[in-house]
Formats: sequence, C-alpha cells, structure tokens
Amino acid sequence: MKTPRILLSPAILIALAFNSLAQGLKVEPPFWYAQMPTEKLQIMLYGENIADRRAVIDHEGITLVNQIAGDSKNYLFVNLEISPDVQPGKFDITLVGGDLGIKIAYELKKRTTDTNRNQGFSSEDVIYLLMPDRFSNGNPDNDTIEGMLEPANREDPSGRHGGDIQGVLDHLDYIKDLGMTAVWLTPVFENDQTPEYKAYHGYAATDMYKIDRRFGSNKEFVDFVKACHDKGLKVIMDMIHNHIGDQHWWMKDLPFNNWVHDQSVYGNTSFRGTVTSDPYASQYDMDKLVKGWFINEMPDLDQRNPVLADYLIQNTLWWIEYSGIDGIRMDTYVYPYKEYMARWAKETLEAYPNFNIVGESWVETVAHESYWQEDKEGEDDGFNSYLPSVTDFQIHFAVRDGFNSNFGWESGIMKLYYALSQDRLYSDPMKNVIFLDNHDLPRIYSILGEKPEHLKMAYAFLLTTRGIPQVYYGTELGFPQGPGEWGDGAKRAEMPGGWEGDSRSVFTASGRTDLENEMHKYVSTISNWRKNSDAIHDGKLLHFLPENNVYVYFRYTDSDRVMVIMNMNEEETTISRAKHIEMLRGYSNATNIANNSTIDVSGDFTVPAKATTILQLQN
Repeated sequence: MKTPRILLSPAILIALAFNSLAQGLKVEPPFWYAQMPTEKLQIMLYGENIADRRAVIDHEGITLVNQIAGDSKNYLFVNLEISPDVQPGKFDITLVGGDLGIKIAYELKKRTTDTNRNQGFSSEDVIYLLMPDRFSNGNPDNDTIEGMLEPANREDPSGRHGGDIQGVLDHLDYIKDLGMTAVWLTPVFENDQTPEYKAYHGYAATDMYKIDRRFGSNKEFVDFVKACHDKGLKVIMDMIHNHIGDQHWWMKDLPFNNWVHDQSVYGNTSFRGTVTSDPYASQYDMDKLVKGWFINEMPDLDQRNPVLADYLIQNTLWWIEYSGIDGIRMDTYVYPYKEYMARWAKETLEAYPNFNIVGESWVETVAHESYWQEDKEGEDDGFNSYLPSVTDFQIHFAVRDGFNSNFGWESGIMKLYYALSQDRLYSDPMKNVIFLDNHDLPRIYSILGEKPEHLKMAYAFLLTTRGIPQVYYGTELGFPQGPGEWGDGAKRAEMPGGWEGDSRSVFTASGRTDLENEMHKYVSTISNWRKNSDAIHDGKLLHFLPENNVYVYFRYTDSDRVMVIMNMNEEETTISRAKHIEMLRGYSNATNIANNSTIDVSGDFTVPAKATTILQLQN
C-alpha cells in the first residue's frame, strides 16, 4: 500500500523552523527573575551566524536598550532594561534577518520569598572549607561521565577521586556537630578539562552556568544550599573571574578577539600580587601580573571588555538569586584588573546588602593585604576596592613562623603580636577571614611539626583572635601532609569513610584513631563554645607584649570577657594578676573552656605548658 503524503501548512512549516533554529541556540543566562535588585539584563545568544540577525521584543515593561554583535558572527548580546513592575512569566525574543525568524521563549521566574538565604557571613561564623572531590563520594554513579574528558582515578593523588555534592550532604551533621556554622566548597562549576590537566579542584571552569555533572546537577546544588540552611549552616560559593579553563566552550570560538589576553605577548603571570599596590611598579610587571595566564591551561580573561564584565557580574547575581548562597570567596582576587574587581564587589553588594564576599589576596605583608580591603570611612586614595573581607595570609604566616623559629625578642610567638599590632592598616580587621591552612598550603599539622599540642594551641588562637576563622577539612583530625612531598595531592587527602569500601570512617568516633578523636573532641569543644561567645563575636581585642614565650590577650564587651594565654614553654608558667589587672579587675574566677574546670584568678595563677588556655572570666 502506498504511504499517503502529508502536506504541512506554511504556518506549521514556519513554526517548525522557529523551533528547530531556536533549539540550536545557546542562551545565557538560561532564565532570569522578575523584580531583581537590578534592572539591567544582558542575554548572550550563541548560534551559527546569529550576529547577522536582530532581536525584536514587544513586551510591556521590557525595553530593548541595544544589541551587540561579537567579533565572531556566532554571538549576539541583547541588553534589556526590566521594569521593577514586570511580573514573572515568559516573553518572546524574535530574531529577524534571515529567511525565517527565530523565536526564543525567555522566562522571568518569580523570586523566592524565603528569607533564610543570602545571609552573608561574619565574625560570628566558623567556616569549614572542603574540596567536594576529596570529602565524600555520595553517588558513585557520577564518578565518570560518558562524554566528559576526565574519568575518576583514586590511585592518582592528583586525579579526580569521585567525591561530590551528595557526599557533602550526607555528612552535614558531622560538620554541624563539629561546631562549624558555614561551609565553603571549592568551585563546583563544570571543569571538563583533559585528564592530563586534572581539574578536580574546580578552578578551570568550562561552563559558568553549570555544576559539573561529576559533582551533581544545578538542582542538586540548590537543594544542598537549602539543606544547609535548614541545619543552620551557611554556604559560601567559590568563584573565579581571573581565568577559565582552556577547554571552555568559548575558547573554540571567542566572542571577541580581546575576550582573553594574548599569551604569546604576556606569557604567564608572575604570581606577585604585591605589584598592584606598588607605587613604583613598572608597566612590564603590571602587565605580567594582570595579563599573564595563571598557567597554560587557564586562559586569562580581559575584564576591560565591557560585554565580558557585564557577563561575569550578571553570572554572579544569577547564582546568588538562583541558589540562595550566603557568600562568595573570589579566587585570585589580586590578579584581574582592580577596577573591574571593585565594580564587581560594589554592584554585587548593592544588589544583596546582607551578602558578604571574601577575596583571595595572597600577598606578603599586612600593608599589601590591607590594600585590598574596602577603604576606611572618609579615606580617599583614589581607589576603593569595595571588598569587605580579605583572606588574611598574614595570620597564617605568623602561626607558621611563630611555631618554627627560635624563641627570642624578634621571633617565636612575637610573630603573632607583630601581625595583629598592624591592624590599624585594615578598614575592619574583624572582617578578615583568618586560617591556619587551606587547599593551596601544606597541612598545618605537618607545618607545626606534627605535634598535637602545637595544633591545639594554634587552633585555640584561630578561634579566639579577631576575624572570621576558616578551618580546612581534616584539621579537626590532625591530618598530616600526605605522600608526594608538598604537591597539591598531598594537601588534599580523602576523608576515610567517604568512599564505599573504605576500611574505616573518620565520620564516626569508632572509626577514628585515638589521636584523631583527641583532636576532634578539642576542636568541637572550642568551636561549639565559640558559637555563643559575644566577646569573641563582637568584642574588642587587647593584648600584652609577649614575654618569656607567653602571649596574653583579652576579648571583651561590656558584659563578657575572655582571657587567652598562649604558653609556648615546655613547663607550666605563672600568670601575674598585677600585670593584667586592667583587664582582670572585678573578676575572681574563670572557667577553662577546654576542660570546664574552674580557676581562681583573684591572685597569681598557673597555666599548663605548651597550651593555649581559654578562660571565660566570671565575677
């Protein structure tokens, strides 16, 4: 029997053409929200020869401001102004200029009314930093994804191991019980890099609107943020605007010729972030820092391109609104153009005033560090970063050197004093994120000679000095530096018990060694006490010059006072009440936070050797 011939009407043929062409387009952001705190919206359209077309929009409350074709004919950037009165719903973007039009149904979603999101973070918090790939493998089915370039290989210390968002979700109670109040994940954006590069860490994005499928999905990340909020944990998202991965889909077809810096001209960066604040810096050194590539696999973005700058800022706002995150840690903050980073910080915080941002400012001195924090009130030096918080590497350096130098007038514990005594240079040192180590540094336990008493001393200092403490996963267990000397893989060990078939689980007391349990108990005791300490959260700091390897400082408000004594000596030492009377007057007793014992401070008293004693003072 002969198959009947089906004739389609011209209207149906046009509709099919519209659908076929529209489905071949890439649209970013994939959707937006009505009543956003900004009225600007830039939509990037990517498709074959799309620059030959022009967008037409006819929707009340939406104004087409302009449209910009890329240097590549495959990009068109459509800039809109969205009225604050526009209601959620869809509107059509019609592209004309070919034989047939292209119609895109774009959606403005309704913003959530949940107030338990975008909360920011502060000195009330203790941040738990972890690498999802190395923390726990909650879904073995996504370890290796067909079509993605790098499979999982746990045998390779520098390879992808299979940890994921579900794995972190499975252990939120462990993180909360430890006394942490916020979780910082190293980047979870798609990093579809070659196996030779090994992008498990997430710092070489290949798509800035997608969660890497080996970590999970966009929805899983949103659900993770909500689950954290339900448990009273905040979430800090790691972002990178300095560079992308060389396998990013842009690199196959750059939107503009100046979208990335020319590596053949500028080579790789000098890694010397001090150059930006150097009044005598040469243009050569400035170009090397800002325009040089981080490494060969990380093309360096040129944020002077206004379309790129808008793209990156808008991507930030999209993730904040879409996921509900509470803060951002911006990687390599001192490497891009500082004018762009200032604009990014300013516009982000204007849109979300309760939000917070910390910028990675890995530089050598307090003066270089403080340059990157927002200006003090009334200060006008021609540049304001608008950045509330910096990563306080100076505290790390002070702890590292303080425990590893000869004791004396200019060394040892004096390093801590010297770092803090320069706090006048910061606009607000209480906003600094302080840490003992992180994913880029050798494990602090090994730096401190793998001595538990040293790690306890350093941890107690971290949680009682000024600032916002960040704890690197495994520190609570005394993780040492792993095999491989000081390479990245050695800094980023797996959490035993996070993978099916592991011989033990450090997430349970029975699976931990005696030393791990000892450290875990100490960390959780101090961290959970800190949650309710007004003196630590909001109090002033007053310290005394270290003397005979003993450093004493106080944190205090009008109604709460804490005394901290770091005794670096091999024997117990006597603390003079008379020397510290300006802070001890009116107080006769204290509780030792570590063991809940009572100490009489009405006269001189002793503190143990090799310990940081935290005393809650009482009348």
